[in-house]
Parts: sequence; C-alpha cells; structure tokens
Amino acid sequence: MFTVTRAAARQIRKVANDGDMEELALRIAAARESDGGITYRMGFDEVSTEDTLISAGGVDILIGGNDKELLQGATLDFVELEPGRPSFVFLNPNDPHFRPPKE
Repeated sequence: MFTVTRAAARQIRKVANDGDMEELALRIAAARESDGGITYRMGFDEVSTEDTLISAGGVDILIGGNDKELLQGATLDFVELEPGRPSFVFLNPNDPHFRPPKE
C-alpha cells in the first residue's frame, strides 16, 4: 500500500488549486537507478486503464502498473529538511538508500 501524510496531501491540494488542476490526480512514477536507488517523478494527469487509483488524505494518486512494485509500502511526506525549504520526501523501504526517520 502507498500512503500520503496529511502534510503531503495538504500541499498536493494547494498545488492543484493554484494550478487549476483540481480535476486531475497526482501521478507518481518510480524508476530504479543503476546504483539500486529509486528516483521519482510527479505530475498531474488523467486516469488511464493501466493505473491504480488511490485516494489518500483527500487526494487522488495514480500509480502506473510498472511502478506498483517499487512504491509498495512507501509513504509520501512534505517536510522542511532545511529551514525555509520544504519539499516532498519519499520514505520507501524498497530503496536501499532509505533510512527510517529517527524518532
């Protein structure tokens, strides 16, 4: 299962509203890099027949068939990694570079 935090859902809705894309869903794509890590792409798109549609946190997320395995168990968050520089972050146990957040 792919999850979206409240902070990420809030930011996705804001971006969709600001860009007049409320009728579209956020497509998330993942690809394996040569070092085994995973890179991600996001953009608003329409649903196609190959997609899995997930509703999470009040937003619709599209995941294509080839990306399901890489995104299984991942979480999309929106955090401030550096002061004044918030960004989307993928917490993905399928990525060998993933380090769980310290509590």
